[in-house]
Amino acid sequence: MTKHDERAFRLLIGTVAATVLVIVIGIALTLVHESWLSIRQFGLAFWTTRTWDPVAGQFGALPFIWGTLYSSLLALLLSTPVAIGIAIFLAELSPRLLRQPLVFLTELLAAIPSIVYGLWGIFVLVPVVRRLEVATPDWLRHVPLFSGPPLGVGMLAAGLVLAVMVTPFSAAVAREILKAVPTSQREAAYALGATRWEAIRLALYYGRTGIIGAVMLGLGRALGETMAVTMVIGNNPQVSASLFAPQYTMAAVIANELAEAALDLHNHALVEIGLVLFILTIVVNALSRLLLWRVSDKVVSAPLAAAPAAAAA
Repeated sequence: MTKHDERAFRLLIGTVAATVLVIVIGIALTLVHESWLSIRQFGLAFWTTRTWDPVAGQFGALPFIWGTLYSSLLALLLSTPVAIGIAIFLAELSPRLLRQPLVFLTELLAAIPSIVYGLWGIFVLVPVVRRLEVATPDWLRHVPLFSGPPLGVGMLAAGLVLAVMVTPFSAAVAREILKAVPTSQREAAYALGATRWEAIRLALYYGRTGIIGAVMLGLGRALGETMAVTMVIGNNPQVSASLFAPQYTMAAVIANELAEAALDLHNHALVEIGLVLFILTIVVNALSRLLLWRVSDKVVSAPLAAAPAAAAA
């Protein structure tokens, strides 16, 4: 390859890589342009206002921001231990005969369409959640976290559906991270007299950067989920700490109301919610990247003897 061909190749690859930046900037500019009427009328108050009344022309995104973050973090809290447990079993403990079928089933869960999860949530999960809410003791209902009518649809059902949906993504990535940990690390732990659990802890220590990334991948998946959440969350624009209360998410309100928005202001407000979701997604991913960098720096700068010490602790 001549120098001219090499420069042309670099220019081509650089152009292809730059399209990612162009697409992101284009999406942001389109969202700003299509929501400018709402941005000009409500300003930053759009982020903090609780009222959503298309008839009166009053729009605020706070209930939807709250519902999106609440459901996503709840799903992350429920799914992370399960996903890491699945990854540990598949990478470290599973018999060879069961490993491939379980890997296939895990990947199959990730491939199921969200509308199917929503149907499963309506016909199976919502009745189970309703029975759980009915069985909640009266004294516990006075706690804000468990107050509200036993409807079945609400934040708890949405969090459970999201947890099931994001678990296979986090588990698959975490499994590959554990498999990538050098075998010599485990052998060194065994040579020092470590138990199997201590060797697994060592693998988790060395793979913690990638495991955090797997969890953040699940969080990104939960933030933008639409149909399954729409079908089970109750779609009520309110800010409530209750797991039983029907609430709303940003993706759900866009899916429900965009086709029926008759007023320009209503349409622009819905697009601005999409802009808010876009910004939140960027912020969450940026924070997760900073977290990964900090963890990576600590792992690189830590003495090599710290890992066996951590495993034997």
